[in-house]
Amino acid sequence: MHVRDKVVVVTGGASGIGRALAQRFAAEGAAKIVVADLNEDGIGEVAKEVGGIAIATNVGLEDDIKNLVKRTEAEAGPIDLFCSNAGIAIYGDLENSNEEWQRVWEVNTMSHVYAARAVVPGMIERGGGYLLNTSSAAGLLSQIGSSTYSVTKHAAIGFAEWLSITYGNRGIKVSVLCPQAVRTAMTAGLENGGVAGVDGMMEPEELANTVIETLAEERFLCLPHAEVLEYMQRKTGDYDRWLKGMRRLHELYG
Repeated sequence: MHVRDKVVVVTGGASGIGRALAQRFAAEGAAKIVVADLNEDGIGEVAKEVGGIAIATNVGLEDDIKNLVKRTEAEAGPIDLFCSNAGIAIYGDLENSNEEWQRVWEVNTMSHVYAARAVVPGMIERGGGYLLNTSSAAGLLSQIGSSTYSVTKHAAIGFAEWLSITYGNRGIKVSVLCPQAVRTAMTAGLENGGVAGVDGMMEPEELANTVIETLAEERFLCLPHAEVLEYMQRKTGDYDRWLKGMRRLHELYG
């Protein structure tokens, strides 16, 4: 897919990766960009920058996603590309409360389910569409220091795989964005990005380049940090050895 002349929705669009994606899609000539986030001031600024539409949205609530899709279709037209990008991180091990688990689950995993429910049927009727779901390298590997982040990001990738398998022959393209450390609010409190920054900190604008390339080639895995593919191969090649290596990282960063 090329985003020129396409209607695009970006959740988590007020800052960080979402803002960089919206800006890049505008530069690529998207017909209209809808910027969604809880931060109303932030989405207003980004929408103004890209000539788009700002819609306040809590992605952890299915009714909010339904409203986002309904308003987008009414004000901009049928959605060609839905970027389910919003996410949160809560650090902790077994002590995380059930309420924390539920909150992270709703935002990091169920938001993708809500988005797919809202847009896939219409996309199929129109002959196709594209879903770009932001997960993390943690979803392919793991996240030292956060059980909730690791588990929900793994689940997000599992759901994206299922979407591709189930609807890929009906015109639905799916990519899953899996970066390591990116300079955003999520990494602001971590020195050099923490364990995710072992291969360096990436700027959101650089990540957006990889997204454009991935969409053009319609690849499932969008890997801004190329090293992640090698780490995946090591993991699947010798799981026990990989776990030992991760335990060593845990001793350094946990």
